[in-house]
Formats: sequence, C-alpha cells, structure tokens
Amino acid sequence: MAVNLIGRSFLTLKDFTPEEIRYMLDLAKELKKLKMAGIKPRNLEGKNIALIFEKASTRTRCAFVVAASDEGAHAEYLGKDDIQLGKKETVADTARVLGRMFDGIQFRGFKHETVELLAKYSGVPVWNGLTDKFHPTQVLADLMTIEEHYGHLKGITFAFVGDGRNNMANSLMIGCAKMGLDCRIVAPKGLHPEKELVDTVKAICKETGGKITITDNVAKGVKDADVLYTDVWASMGEEAKMQARITLLKPYQVNMAMIKKTGKNPIFLHCLPAFHNNDTTMSKDIGEMEVTDEVFESKHSKVFDEAENRLHTIKAVMVATLGVK
Repeated sequence: MAVNLIGRSFLTLKDFTPEEIRYMLDLAKELKKLKMAGIKPRNLEGKNIALIFEKASTRTRCAFVVAASDEGAHAEYLGKDDIQLGKKETVADTARVLGRMFDGIQFRGFKHETVELLAKYSGVPVWNGLTDKFHPTQVLADLMTIEEHYGHLKGITFAFVGDGRNNMANSLMIGCAKMGLDCRIVAPKGLHPEKELVDTVKAICKETGGKITITDNVAKGVKDADVLYTDVWASMGEEAKMQARITLLKPYQVNMAMIKKTGKNPIFLHCLPAFHNNDTTMSKDIGEMEVTDEVFESKHSKVFDEAENRLHTIKAVMVATLGVK
C-alpha cells in the first residue's frame, strides 16, 4: 500500500506506523543524495512556512530554514517576542490566523499542548520541533544515522543513558519500538519514564518485535549496546536543578569505561548541545557532564553526522506532509 502523508501533522512518532516512518526515512535518504549531487527538486515551490520558537535553537532552526530554501519554500522566523502567542492572544486564535497565511507551521517550545492546539485549529500541517514531552524530528535523524552506520535498524541494541523521563528518552523509546530495536533506558529510579508511556511502548513492541528495558543498572543496561545515547542532564528551563542532577547522574556519564562495558564497538549519539569540555569560548566554563570529551571526540562519536541528518529528515517531513503528492 502506497504511503500518503499529505496534510498530516507531525507531533509525535506515536501517530505514525512503522511503514510511514520507513517512508520518511527513505525519503530523507533520497533527498540527501539529491542535495549531495547538487539537485534541488523544489517540492515546496511557492509554499510559506511559519517557524515559531519559544526556545532557542541551532540545529532545528537551521535545518528548517535550509530545508525550506532547498525545496523552494519561504520560511518566516517567529520568535517568542515577535508574536502574541499565549500572551495577548490564545493559541487557538494564533493558529487560525497563521493557518490563513502559511502552508505549514513549525513549533519549538515548552508545552506539548501548544503544538496540539496549533494542529487542531490551524488547518495546515504542524511539525513539532521540540516540546516538553517529545522531540520527534530529532529521533528521525537518530534512526537515519544508525541505519547509515549499521545498514539496518531492526535488532539494533540501543541504550539511552541519563535522564530517562525527558523528551528525548520519551521519543527514542517510541521510535525504537516502532522500528524494532532493543531499547534500554538506563537511568536512576527517580528519573524513569512515565508508566503510561512505557506501557504504550510495550504494546508497540509486541507488534514490531522491538524490546524495551527500564533499568538503573548501568552494566546491565549498556551490555551489548550498538548505540550509546545521552542528553544534557537538565533541559532548558531546568537549570536550577543542575547541581542536584550532576550528583544524581554522575554514575551515568558516558565515558570510555562505559564504552568498554558494552563489550562491543558502539557508536555514540547526542542530540546536542553537549557539555563535554572546558572550552573557554563558551559563556560558562561548565566542563564535562553527560559525556567526556574523550568519547565525544572519539571514533565512536557520530554526533555531527546526526546533526547534519536533522536537515535531511526535517526536509523529508515537510515534503511528505506538504509537498507534491
């Protein structure tokens, strides 16, 4: 059966079948090949894209802007101080206004409810660039990077180490389950994912052959891992919790000792930005946290392949939901 996603919003991978995710990954690979060859098919010619950002961004913003430009669309950046969203105007009203003027809307911000309301009221495809619960465009890039390295996804052993209840852990569990990976969330018991989501993921695994393990045991969690993944220990808006998180999560730092515990030659992934060194060019000299500089700069690290693939997978999402049928 042919996959047709035209008109669909992209809020969480829960909403998509494995076949639909496969379609977007294959489309991303094809669009990446075309870009490398200097070919721009301009599937979004004449389209206008609204990019709403409550949170700062490097990869998400740049990927959407370049993807839109490559495909012939105009992208308009709307920062938190540029529009009245949630201040003088309800989300529903903003959605109805933007939906009359734009062909698609990207939202990166705090409450997942906001992106759901934009999708409900705008009448155009809405894409989740990150919320407090999910980060689905990042996971598409992660899956693409894993597949580029190993040649397949099904059966890959994947370990996420760190804060197991953040938006990345949530989204990675879903993406891994949908595509048949063996996913381990390795985190302190106080930072395990919500039971309701774990139950949802377990149900998906029954259909796809995937696996899900939630553990606080690092040695058990990373054993035989093909992929080690981590994220910052305090997300945007949680900076006040940083010192407590450092104390709690220090045993979960991705370092060469952890690499050896896998018993394999794993790749290392991180959604970025990462606290991995003492670079004096940064505004704060924070140093190593969730990953050591030794791992980040090692042969294991594929983080910049992963960052580039944000462009190709985001392009695929926009073309699949808004482009030519």
